[in-house]
Amino acid sequence: MPWPLKHVKFKDEIRLKIKEKGEAYFDVKARPGAAKSQIVDEMADGSLKIDLAAAPERGKANDELIKLLAKELAVSKASIKIVAGKTDKKKLVKVEL
Repeated sequence: MPWPLKHVKFKDEIRLKIKEKGEAYFDVKARPGAAKSQIVDEMADGSLKIDLAAAPERGKANDELIKLLAKELAVSKASIKIVAGKTDKKKLVKVEL
């Protein structure tokens, strides 16, 4: 599912940071157990609220998050790392080339 129109600027900013610096970091609030995986909203603090159609067990939700972000940002799954919050709903994500 494409990002809602209001998030296109955020997506472009991430791509620009990756192009300029080779990497970008951003915060995510993951909501596992949703009906489908999608970017829901950009929160007031600048983090992305993301629904994940995976259970929060044995890394399934983290895998789904990486898969969704890789697809939306047009990068490989290997380019995306969860650097903080692997067992928390709030995560710090790194995307690199």
